Amino acid sequence: MTSPYIEECPIGCTGPVAATSIFLPEGPLSRCPGCGQLVSRCSEERYQTSMSEFDDPRGTLPSPDSAERRFKRSRKCLLNIARMLNKPDHEIRLLDVGCSTGFFLSVADQMGFVAEGVEPAPLAAQAACAAGLRVHQGLLEDLSLSGNTFDAVTLFEVVEHVKHPLPLLKECYRIIKPGGLLVIGTGNTASWTASVMNADWEYFHIAKHGGHISFFNPVSINRLAERTGFRVVSLKTNSVRFFEKGDCSPVVYRTAKIVAELLNGPSKLFGKGHDMLVFLQRPLLYAV
Repeated sequence: MTSPYIEECPIGCTGPVAATSIFLPEGPLSRCPGCGQLVSRCSEERYQTSMSEFDDPRGTLPSPDSAERRFKRSRKCLLNIARMLNKPDHEIRLLDVGCSTGFFLSVADQMGFVAEGVEPAPLAAQAACAAGLRVHQGLLEDLSLSGNTFDAVTLFEVVEHVKHPLPLLKECYRIIKPGGLLVIGTGNTASWTASVMNADWEYFHIAKHGGHISFFNPVSINRLAERTGFRVVSLKTNSVRFFEKGDCSPVVYRTAKIVAELLNGPSKLFGKGHDMLVFLQRPLLYAV
């Protein structure tokens, strides 16, 4: 039998991970009893095959019907970064790790940020460079960028793809200036969505979301921050879902969607939304 690609807690907790009742085609998700981190039982071969979908000149560019929504979300995040740093946009040096073909970078450029990206997939990185964006091809840990360089680093939909997030965040810590920010966007397994949908939540499925192998919650994110020297300054969640489209009748889906929208406000209040956005800060006087 093929060994799972991840066999221990990615956050660094001691003790074995234990099988859960969330059954997927690769086997049941495993949970760390210490921090609640969930991990896939997929093999390394399955993981690497699934990651190949990102080596595409289109990368993760949004569809035409979602481009405006994603632009607004990106702009809102950048405005929050500027506000929290208390700096004008043109003085902020930003690095987007896992930038794909550079949609977020292009928004940052339009706003006046000094922005560059990192992307491991060669075709996506080439497409971003061809569009006039400054993008380094490779893994962040292998690039040896200068330390204390960036005011902000962003990791959107990245950490759930990573077997070893501790070295990644330690490298982010090294290249961020004291007082600078690390922004992480990922799913929340402590959400109402995860509780209700369980194995039906497509976010857990590597066949639908290539490379998804490690699943976070507020406790595990906080422990990851602590173990890499960061301080969590903001953790917010939003969005609730009870069915994936096509998994039920149109009437049931529309009804469930209305109920989910009504619960979106409470999900933000209680940290139960399935989309999690975390702002971490490198302290001014701290060393790992």
